[in-house]
Amino acid sequence: MAWSFLSRRGTNAAATRRITSPMLRLIGQATSINVRKVLWTCAEIGIPVAREDRGEEAALRALNPNGLVPVIEDEEGVLWESNTICRYLAAKHGRADLLPVAPRARAQVERWMDWQATDLNASWRGAFMGLVRRHPDHADAGRIAASARAWNELTKILDGQLARTGAYVAGDTFTLADIVIGLSVNRWMMTPIERPDLPAVAAYVARLMARPGFRAHGANGVA
Repeated sequence: MAWSFLSRRGTNAAATRRITSPMLRLIGQATSINVRKVLWTCAEIGIPVAREDRGEEAALRALNPNGLVPVIEDEEGVLWESNTICRYLAAKHGRADLLPVAPRARAQVERWMDWQATDLNASWRGAFMGLVRRHPDHADAGRIAASARAWNELTKILDGQLARTGAYVAGDTFTLADIVIGLSVNRWMMTPIERPDLPAVAAYVARLMARPGFRAHGANGVA
């Protein structure tokens, strides 16, 4: 069945009632930052979730040929790629506050989501995998230090953006960009690297702490 991204129900009504659609199936361990993106998005929208661990490799690859999580399944079928899943769920449930309908406003949100998935992800890999995951392929001290420097420089870019908006990543209001960036900032703060003092980022985290979804799936002791 084809995926539908055409729902445009009123934002306020969607924001104040529980979604009554069948429970969403979510595959992926809750320690995965990409799975937590989906869990936090579901918490913001009010979508009931049946989460299961990734299970056997063959079964996972039958759903996602890349063998990666998260994967979701609903009445429309299967979907993978975490940021795409978050966009799909927001659009499906008419949450224009999380993902605007107007092209320019939507692009502002998606720009930062794409930045998180590309530049920011690439910067932290060496430091995070070496210092937190202790992966033997990322044990070189020089590469860890270079990764930490790059990670800090990109987080400075985020700090500048947050200083300009004075609120959230894409502007005055909370959006999907804050879900993916908020989890990234949590990972940055929890990884044992030397970090610069970034006051706008610190104030941003304090704002996110007011959201139950962040407390449950972001600031929950998991990097």
